[in-house]
Amino acid sequence: MPRASSSLPRESPLRPSRPPPSPGPAVDPQGTLCPIAMSLQPLLLPPAAWQQPFLNVFRHFKVDEWKRSTKEGDVAVVTDKTLKGSVYRIRGAVSASNYLQLPKISTQSLGLTGRYLYVLFRPLPTKHFVIHLDVSTEDNQVIRVSFSNLFKEFKSTATWLQFPFICQAQPSRPADSMPPSTRWTCLQLDLQDILLVYLNRRFRHLKSVRLGASLLVRNLYTSDLCFDPAVTTSEARRDKLAVTPVPREMAFPVPKGERWHDRYAHIRFPRDSPREPWDPGLKSGFAPDPGLPWPMTQHGPRVAAGSKALQGDLCTVVQLPSPAAPCQAPSMPGPRPQVSPLCRLPATVAQPGCGDGIHVFARSLDVAPVALENVGVQEVDRRKQSRQEAPPSKKSPQRRSFLPDPVLRLRGVIGFGGHTTRWALWTKDGASVVYPCHAVIVVLRLETSEQRFFLGHTAKVSALALDGRDSLLASAQAQPQSMVWLWDFPTGGCLAMFRSSIHSVNILSFSASGAVLCGVGKDGHGRTMVVTWGTDRVGRDGEVVVLAKVHTNVDIQSWAVATDDIRMASCGQRSVRLWRLRGGALHSSSVNLGEHHGLHFTDLTFDCRADRPLTLYVCSRSGHILEVGIQGMAVLHARRLLPTEPPGSPHLEKPTFTSGPGVAISSLSVSLATCAVGSEDGYLRLWPLDFSAVLLEAEHEGPVSCVRVSPDGLRVLSSTITGHLGFLDVASREYCVLARSHTASLLACATGPSRQLATVARDNAICIWDLATLQQLYELRPPEESPSAVAFHPMQQTLFCGFHSGAVRSVSLATTGGALVEHRRHGGAITGLATTPDGRFLFSTCSQGVLTQYDCAGPQCSVLRVAGNMTCQEARPNPNTLAVSRDSHLLAIVGPSKYTVTILGTASLYELLRVDVSTLEPTGSPLDSTVAVLFGPPPTSHLLVSISAAKVLVLDAQSGRTIRELSSVHPVASSSLALSQDAQFLVTAGNRAIKVWDSPLQEHPGCQVFIGHSEPVLDLAFTPDHRQLLSVGDTIFLWDILSPSERRPRASGRSAAWEAGPGVGQQEDIASGAQGFPRCQVPMPSQAPRPQQATGASTPNSSDGVSSVSDEEGPSEEEPSSKPPQTPDLRGLLEKGAGGDRPRRGPGAEPTCPSSRPAGASNPGAAYVPPTTCPDTYTHFVASFKTSQHPKSTSLPPAGVEQLRLKGVVGYNGNGRANMVWRPDTGFFAYSCGCLLVVEDLHSGSQQHWLGHPEEVSTMALSHNAQALASASVRGRSAAHCEIRVWDTFTGACRGLISHHDSAVQALAFSPDDKLLVTLGNFADCTLALWSMATYQLVTSTRLPEPVHGVAFAPGEAAQFACVGRGATTFWFLQQQGADICLQAHQEPLPAEVGACELTALCFGPPPLLYCGSSAGQVCVWDTLSGGCFLTWAADDGEIGVLVGSESRLVSGSNTRLLRLWAVGAMPELRLKGSGARSSTVVLEHQVTLDGAVVSAAFDSRMDMGIVGTTAGTLWYINWAQGASTRLVSGHQSKVNEVAFSPDESHWATCGEDGSVRVWSLVSMELAIQFQVLNQSCLCLAWSPLPCRQQGPQRLVAGYSDGTLRVFSVSRTELELKMRPHPCALTAVAFSADGQTVLSGDKEGLVAVSHPRTGMTIRVLRDQQGAPICAIQSRLKEHRDFGVPGTDLWLAASGDQRVSVWAAAWQEDICELVDWLSFPAPVPTQPGTPPPPSLAVFCPWDADLMVCAGFGPQPQLVLYSLRQKQVLETIPLPLFAVSLSPCPGSHLVAVGFAERLLRLVDCTSGTGQDFEGHNDEVHLCRFAPSSRLLFTASHKEILVWTVSAAGGFGQATAGERS
Repeated sequence: MPRASSSLPRESPLRPSRPPPSPGPAVDPQGTLCPIAMSLQPLLLPPAAWQQPFLNVFRHFKVDEWKRSTKEGDVAVVTDKTLKGSVYRIRGAVSASNYLQLPKISTQSLGLTGRYLYVLFRPLPTKHFVIHLDVSTEDNQVIRVSFSNLFKEFKSTATWLQFPFICQAQPSRPADSMPPSTRWTCLQLDLQDILLVYLNRRFRHLKSVRLGASLLVRNLYTSDLCFDPAVTTSEARRDKLAVTPVPREMAFPVPKGERWHDRYAHIRFPRDSPREPWDPGLKSGFAPDPGLPWPMTQHGPRVAAGSKALQGDLCTVVQLPSPAAPCQAPSMPGPRPQVSPLCRLPATVAQPGCGDGIHVFARSLDVAPVALENVGVQEVDRRKQSRQEAPPSKKSPQRRSFLPDPVLRLRGVIGFGGHTTRWALWTKDGASVVYPCHAVIVVLRLETSEQRFFLGHTAKVSALALDGRDSLLASAQAQPQSMVWLWDFPTGGCLAMFRSSIHSVNILSFSASGAVLCGVGKDGHGRTMVVTWGTDRVGRDGEVVVLAKVHTNVDIQSWAVATDDIRMASCGQRSVRLWRLRGGALHSSSVNLGEHHGLHFTDLTFDCRADRPLTLYVCSRSGHILEVGIQGMAVLHARRLLPTEPPGSPHLEKPTFTSGPGVAISSLSVSLATCAVGSEDGYLRLWPLDFSAVLLEAEHEGPVSCVRVSPDGLRVLSSTITGHLGFLDVASREYCVLARSHTASLLACATGPSRQLATVARDNAICIWDLATLQQLYELRPPEESPSAVAFHPMQQTLFCGFHSGAVRSVSLATTGGALVEHRRHGGAITGLATTPDGRFLFSTCSQGVLTQYDCAGPQCSVLRVAGNMTCQEARPNPNTLAVSRDSHLLAIVGPSKYTVTILGTASLYELLRVDVSTLEPTGSPLDSTVAVLFGPPPTSHLLVSISAAKVLVLDAQSGRTIRELSSVHPVASSSLALSQDAQFLVTAGNRAIKVWDSPLQEHPGCQVFIGHSEPVLDLAFTPDHRQLLSVGDTIFLWDILSPSERRPRASGRSAAWEAGPGVGQQEDIASGAQGFPRCQVPMPSQAPRPQQATGASTPNSSDGVSSVSDEEGPSEEEPSSKPPQTPDLRGLLEKGAGGDRPRRGPGAEPTCPSSRPAGASNPGAAYVPPTTCPDTYTHFVASFKTSQHPKSTSLPPAGVEQLRLKGVVGYNGNGRANMVWRPDTGFFAYSCGCLLVVEDLHSGSQQHWLGHPEEVSTMALSHNAQALASASVRGRSAAHCEIRVWDTFTGACRGLISHHDSAVQALAFSPDDKLLVTLGNFADCTLALWSMATYQLVTSTRLPEPVHGVAFAPGEAAQFACVGRGATTFWFLQQQGADICLQAHQEPLPAEVGACELTALCFGPPPLLYCGSSAGQVCVWDTLSGGCFLTWAADDGEIGVLVGSESRLVSGSNTRLLRLWAVGAMPELRLKGSGARSSTVVLEHQVTLDGAVVSAAFDSRMDMGIVGTTAGTLWYINWAQGASTRLVSGHQSKVNEVAFSPDESHWATCGEDGSVRVWSLVSMELAIQFQVLNQSCLCLAWSPLPCRQQGPQRLVAGYSDGTLRVFSVSRTELELKMRPHPCALTAVAFSADGQTVLSGDKEGLVAVSHPRTGMTIRVLRDQQGAPICAIQSRLKEHRDFGVPGTDLWLAASGDQRVSVWAAAWQEDICELVDWLSFPAPVPTQPGTPPPPSLAVFCPWDADLMVCAGFGPQPQLVLYSLRQKQVLETIPLPLFAVSLSPCPGSHLVAVGFAERLLRLVDCTSGTGQDFEGHNDEVHLCRFAPSSRLLFTASHKEILVWTVSAAGGFGQATAGERS
C-alpha cells in the first residue's frame, strides 16, 4: 500500500526579539486598523538582513530565559573545562524525554534563513544523541533532517532524512590529543545542499531545532558564509589564506603550542567536492594526501603528513551513503563512479531500497555521492584506499531480495462511508467525485473509473471539504482529538496537518476562494464549537492560522460559507443562524423563523446567483424548505414536501407543497436553475427553483443522506445511509451507481474462478463483486439468517455460505434464480468453510466441534461424513481455522482444542497428524493457542500456523517438526495468512496492518508493512491469478502485486530500484509521517554480511559489529535487526582502549588503565544496543506485565497516627530470580513479594516489611558478614533506571540507593570482603557494573555482547568473579593501579561434548573449582587456574537454574521441579586427572520434587538443610537428613480474585486465576487446605454463614470460568457438589443470609439462584443482562421492611453502572425489586480501555445505607439511603475505585485504586489516609468480620493490615504529596 503521507504541521515563524522597523500595522481595504491582521503580524517571516553576517541563535532567542524555548527532562547549565565557559548539558536514557527545543510553541517557527547551520556540541561518552532539524522548503513542505549515533544506516523518505553519526576505528591522531568521544565538534550543515541533493527541493528557512540526549551543546549559529572554525581572523590575515575565518564568539579556545585539530573536530556536510567518492569509513581529523585526485580543504602549515596509522584509535565519523548508494552495503565496497565537479542535478526519482521495506528517494546514479567528513587535518592510508576501491570478491556474500519495494500498490477500494455517508463532493470540472471510505479518501474519475487515494488518516474520516478552485482538500478524522488534514488536491501532497481544538469534528466547509475553512463539532464537554482557520497561506508556507473560534449553545447540523469569505450560515434543531467573521471573532444572529421556529433543520445552502440578492435555502425533517433572505434575515418563502398518495389511490400525483404530513428532508443542493432534495423516504427529487413541479426523481434502497448538484447542473450526486453512492444524469435521465458497500465490518471473503469476490459481513448481507470493475454484481440477504462464512467452488459458478444457525447453503450463480441446496448438519454457528482445489470436497466446521464433509463435484452438493468433537468448540467464525493443501490431499483444522492443529486426509478424514502448539511455561503464563492455519505450495506442503504468541510457525506437514519460527510478526496474533503461489512471500494480517514477508522459509526474512484499514484486518486472499491481493476488514482493499520482473537488475556498487508506479499525485502520499504518524513502510534493519576482522591498517566499518535502535524514534523508525546481533570477541570489546592485548590467563599480566575513563569501560563511541528478545531460558528474569502506574499524588499519614499498619504479607514472588536469602548461623531470612522485602522470623513467624522499591524486586544478595542486603527492582515507566537498594539488616534502614541499569537487574553478588558489589543487567540492558560499598559510587561498568544469566565471586578472591551465558564462561579479573580499577576478561567456550546450549547457573566450590549448570541439564566443572572444563555430567533432564555448593556436596535445581543433592567430594582428585576424569564418581544422594521450577536456594555450610523458592510462589524448607520438605511460605501463582472469611473468623479463604481455592489459618497465616481445579480459573468465592450462631458444616462455594459452581466442604475437605447454572464465566457469588441459597452472576449479566445441596437452579434473573455482574451481596432484613415481604435483602451491581436491590424469601419463591439505581457514566477517555467496575455493598453500621463507587463524572464514594431513595452523601476520591470494603466495626471504608494505592476513608469526617506498598492495582479489599484486620490483594500478593481503634482522622492526615 502507498505510504500514509504526512508532513510536519505548518506553523507560524517566531518573531525575532529585535526585528527591523516594521512597515506598519495591517490595514483593511477601508483604511481602518484590522485587529486580525495585527494578531497575525508576528507570523510574518522576518527579513534576512538582521541575520547577517551570522546569528547567535541561543542569544537571539534568549534560551536562558526559557520563554521562547523549552526544555524537557535532565537539561542543565554546567561549566565545561575545555571551553572554559557555560554549556547546556542534555542527558537521559530516552532522547524523546530529555531535550532542548527551539521554538517553545509548536505553532511558531524560527524563520532562520542562513544557508549554513553550525552546531557546537560534544556527545557524552557511551551515550546516544539525536539532533532533529525541521526545515521548510520553497514549495511549502517541511522536511525533518535528523542526525544521530543511533541510526545504523542512511534512510530517506519524502519528509524525513536520517543520517547516521557513528564512531569507529580510524588511522592515528597525535597521542596527546583528546579521544573523539570527548571532543567538541563543530558540525557545519549546508541546509541548501542537503535538500537539493537528497530531495530536489529548495531551502527556504530553518523552522525548529530539537537537541536530544545525551550531549553537551555550546551554541547554534546560522550564516550564509562558510566559516573555517580552525582559522582565526589573525591567522587568516597573517598567512593570507583564502578562507573565511570563524568569528571570535564562535571560536573554540586553543592553548598555546597546540593545534586546533588535535583538540576539536570539524564536520562539514555535504562535502565541497562533488568528485570525492563516498566512503562509509571516512576518516576525520587528519591531513589530506597531496596525491589525491580531488580538491580538499587544506591549510598549509597545518598539514601533518607522513604519520602512520595506529590501530584501535577512534574518531568521530558521520556515516552516510549517497542518494544513489545501496541501502545494504556489501562487505567490500565496489568501485564508485567518478563524475565531473560540475554536473546537473536530474529530477528526483523514487528508488526503493534493497528490499528492506524502506523507500529511499534518491537521484539517478550519475550524481556525485557525498558523505559527512571532518574537513580538518587529514591523513589517508593509501593501502586501505586501494583495498576499498577494489572490486568485490565473487565469494562476498550479498543479500538477495525477492521483493520489489514496495511489493504492493493499492489498486482500488470497494466501499463508501464508514463513519458517515454525508460527504460526497464534486470536483470543479464535474469529472470526478471525492468521497471517504473509512480511513481513505477516494477520488473517482467518472469516465475511466480510476481511483486516486489520499492516505494518512489513522481513523475513519468524519468530514470532507473541497474549495471552489479544486486546490485544497480538507479532511478530519473521527478519533478524538480530531486531526485536520489539508491536502494539495492536484498533487495529493499533504500541506498541513494539525490537531484541532474541537474534540470531534463532524462538519468542514470551505469558502469558494479556499481562504477560509470552518470546522464544527463538539468539545470535550459536549458543547458545540465552531472554529475558522485562515488557509490562504497554506499553499505558500504551510501556515494555518486560527481566525476565530466560539462556543455556542445552538445545535448545528449543517454549515455553509458564502462567496465573500465573511458571511456564513448554520442550521440545526430549532435554529437557523447567520454568522459573520469580523474583528477576529465570529458573530451570529438568529433568523426570524416565525411559525417555523420549532422545526428541526437538517441542511442548508446559499443561492449565489449574481442576478438576485444572496439567498439561503434551508430544509427540515418535517419536509419544509425555507427560502431566507440574508439582508432582511427573515423567511421569504416556505414550502413543504408531502408524500405521494397511497398505491390504492385512483390518481397518483406528484408531491406538492401544501399542508399535510411532510417527508423528512435530509439534504438539498442548489444550482443556477434547479434544487435537488434528498429525503428519508429514499427519493432524490429535482425541482425548479420556483418549486412548481418535480422535474426528476430517483428512488433509492435506503434513506438519502447527501445530495450534490454538479457545477454544470447536469448531474446530481446522491448517497444513502446504506452505503450506496451514485449520480443521476439529468440529460439522459439515467442513474449510475458509483459505489456500494457493507454497512458493518466484514467477516470473511472468497474469490471465485471468474474474478469474482464474495463477502459476508455483520450487516447480514452476502455480496458478490466484480474485481475488474469493483462493482457489486449480487446482494443476498437471507431472511432471519446471519451469514458467518463463505467459499467459492474452484471450478464452477457455485457459492457456499455458512450461517450462525448452522445451515450451509450452496447457490448457483450461473443460472437465473440460482439453484439453492441447504444442509443442516450443524447445531452451532458455522465457523469455517473450505473447498479442495480440485473441486471434489467441501468442508464445514461449527462452534460445537462438528466437521462435515460434502461431495461438491456433481451438480448437487451432498453430505458424505459428519464427525463430532473434531474442531475447537471455543472458536468464533474465522475463515482461517481450516485449510486445504494445494494438492487437495490434506485438511488442517484447529481442534479438538484451540491448542492443537490436526491434519486429516481430505477423502477419508483419517487423522494423520496432531500437533500441540501450546508451550507450558514454568512461570504459569497462558498457553499458546492457534489462530490461523495455511498450507504452503507443493512439493513441500509446509503448514503455517499463527499462534496467539504473535508467532508464525512453519511446520512439516508430514512429521509436525518445526522448520522455522517467525517471532513478533505483529504486536498481536496474526488473524490471517496468505502465501504466494511460488512461496516467495508471505502476507500476514495483524490488527489494522498487513505485512509482506520476503521468503518466509528462509532464516531471516525481511518484511514490508502496509496500512490503511481503520479496523482489524480479518481475512486475506489472493485472486485466482495471484496477481492481486485482497485484504478485508472495515472495507475491501485490492492491491496490485508488483512482480520482481519490474525491478531493474542490480549493478555492482549501485542500488537497485523498482518502479512502484503510484498514480498521479500519489508519490507524495506515500511519504511517511514526520511526527510519529503511522508509516506505510516499516524500515527494516540492515542485513549486510558480518564485517571481517580488520588487519593491518584496515579498519572495519563498525567497531563492534552490532546494530543500534533509536530511543527517540522508536520501533516504527528503527527496528532491531532480524539477524542475531553480531558480537565481536569479548576480550576485544572489554579491553578496547586498554593498551594492547592481554594474555589469556596470567596473574602477572599488567593491565594498562587509560586516564580518561575507567578501565574496562566499553567503547564509548560504539553504537551498541543489546538484544531485545529474552533468551530462551527460564533462568533469565523477565518482569511481570503490569499496566498500572503510580499515583501522581498521595495523602500519607504522619508517623504514629496511621489507622493501618502492615502486619503480614502472604506470598512469595516466584517470578524473581535468587530473590530469597537465608543465613543459618544468624537466622536472617528474607524474600521478596512484589515490591516489598519481607524479613521473617522462622521461629515466631513475625514479619518485618521494608518498603522503598517502586517496582517488582527482581533479585537480592546478602553480604558475607550478613550486615548488608542488596535488592534490585525493575525500571518503572517514569524512571530512567532501575533501583538498587542496600539495606542494613539490623535496623532495616536503607544505607544507599544506586541506579545504573536501564531495564532490570538479573543478578547481584558481593565480593568476599564485602567491599564491592557487582550488578548484572538483564537481556534488555546487557551491562555489568561494579560498585564500591564504602561510597556507593560506580567503580566501572561495561557493555556485554550477549545476555548473561548469573555472576559469582570466587571465595577468598575479591579480584576474581565469573559470569555464565550463551555457550561460554567468562572469568573477570580486577586489578588496581592507584585510584583506577581495571576489568579484564577471559572467555572459555563450552567443551564440544556439551553441545550448543547456554550456561544458566554457577557456583564456586573449593578453590579452584567452578560448577556451571546448562540449559540442557548438564553440570560442567571448571578449573579456574587452567581455565578449562575437565568434567561434565548429566544432572537433570531440564534446564538447571540454581546451583549451591560446599566442600563435598552440590545442590542443583531445575525447571523439571527436581531438587537434587550430589556428592562431589572426589572433585579435587578428578581435577588432577584433567580430561581423563570420569563422571561415574559423582553420586546422587537425594532428590525431591517440588511444585515448580527452582529459582532460589540457600543452604547451610554442610548442605544438610536449606530453603528453596519455586515459580509456584512457594518457599520450601528442605532437610536432607530427615528426607523432609516443608512448605514455609506459599501463595497463588496468579491473580487472587476473592477473599472470604469463616463465620468464627478462625480461617480465611482465597481463590485465584490458577484455579485453586485455598483455606488459611488466620492465626498462623499458614495454608491449611487447598482445592485445585485444572484448566479453569476460579473467579469468585463465598463462605457459608452460620445463622443464629448454629453449628453446622462449613461450606465454600466457588465460581469458575467455565460457568460452573463448585461447593466444597471445609470440614471434610472434599467436593460436595458441582453445578452449572451459567453458560459463561462467573464473576460474583454469595450465600443468602441463612446459607441455604446461592446467588451467582456471570459476565453476561445473568443472575442465577441455586440450591447448594440439590444443585437445582431456582430462578434466573436477566434484568441486568448485557454487562458483567461486578458484585452480589445478601443480608438479613425484617419481614415487612422497605414495604416488601421477604427475609433477605440482596443487591447486584453490573458493569454498566446499574445496581439493583431485591427482597427475597427463597423458601416461598418470593423475589421483588426494592430499588434500581443507574449512575451516569461519561464516555471513557481512552477507547478500548475497560472502565472501572461498578461497586456496591450494604453499609454494615447502618442498615438503611448502601455504599457505591464506580465510573462516573467524578471519582467519589456515594452513600445511598434505601428508605429515602436518594443520595445522602458523597465523599470525593482522588481516583476511580476498583475495590472497596466497609469496616463492620467503625465508619471506615477501605478503597483500592488501579494506581497501586490504598485509601482508608472516614465516612464521618470525609477525610482519608493513603497507604503504599502494592506492586499493582489494589483490586481487592476485605475487612475481617471482627474489624481488626484488613486484607488487600494486588495481583497475586496479599497484604494483611492491622486496623487501629476506630475513630476519625481529624487533622492527622498529611497533606498532598506530589
